[in-house]
Amino acid sequence: MLTRRLALGAGAVALSACSGPARSRVAIDSFAPLVKKILPAVVNIAVTETVGGDIAVPIPPALRGTPFEREFRNRFRNRREQMTGAGSGFVVDPAGIIVTNNHVVGHADRILVLFSDGTQLPAEIVGIDELTDIAVIRVVPTTRLRAVPWGDSNAMEVGDWILAAGNPFGLGGSVTAGIISARGRDIGASPFDDFLQLDAPINPGNSGGPTFNMDGEVVGVNTAIVTPTGGSVGIGFAVPSDIARRIVAELREKGRIDRGWLGVSVQDLAAGDGQVGGVAVAGLEPTGPAARAGLRQGDRVRAVNGDAVETSRGLIRAVAAVPPGGRVLLSVVRAGQDIDIAVTVGRRPTGTPG
Repeated sequence: MLTRRLALGAGAVALSACSGPARSRVAIDSFAPLVKKILPAVVNIAVTETVGGDIAVPIPPALRGTPFEREFRNRFRNRREQMTGAGSGFVVDPAGIIVTNNHVVGHADRILVLFSDGTQLPAEIVGIDELTDIAVIRVVPTTRLRAVPWGDSNAMEVGDWILAAGNPFGLGGSVTAGIISARGRDIGASPFDDFLQLDAPINPGNSGGPTFNMDGEVVGVNTAIVTPTGGSVGIGFAVPSDIARRIVAELREKGRIDRGWLGVSVQDLAAGDGQVGGVAVAGLEPTGPAARAGLRQGDRVRAVNGDAVETSRGLIRAVAAVPPGGRVLLSVVRAGQDIDIAVTVGRRPTGTPG
């Protein structure tokens, strides 16, 4: 579970909307029927990662200064060590396709998926996306698995009930209830942050687990928590299903996510004092797409394909949405003059900020 510490049973309840379109009133006496429906599709994930390279091993005091000290050092020099971890996931295809977080499985040498009926199956990675922290893995089951459908995260409102499921602290399948407490959260994880904030308890080990609406549909992928203690303080974050579903589909098709890239570093500019707003080009990759197209340091980008951009994040997202090889028209202010520059975008390299 990604964490950021700072300093990074339900009774009968009537639900109704206070504004907007009328929503049906739902009496919740128990979440048990919903849990029975969804839990078979929620899995626990155990991973093993091999790390190595001059791991420091303490020398027992009894061997220090004896002829056996050198033998002990030689035995453990360059020893490779097995690190284990745990996370969660959920089945989206009965044939064996499972969604989880990249930070759960991205560096694993061995992945073992544990199902609610006690079945254990090895898994392989289909594809990962570091920027949204989504991963797709595959198992080969002997029978069709129970799967859960995607829901519409855009239809979820602040205050709506949700259930979060997963493997907190490695304890096995667990569920917690709560509400969506905010939308559109930016926690600084990547330029594409757009998290649902949840108040359902989410703890280490819940990473990659699903958040369900009251129809048993996945509306989020649990990804991060804010905690000063290491445990839940009621602030968790999930990747909305409308983002995760598209990422999962592309990972299943291609094994990777291709995003457009300009090859620039940018900074936000506020309008005022005779200056236009927009995004300033602070630097360029010498051989990048923007430099080849004629963009210059100091240019102010105001729109992409006619759509205004006011922040660096907005510019990065607009360009990333264009497939590599596609063209974008940048509306630019240079030395007080408005000009348009057409750029054929490249493929965004891993870890590139702009």
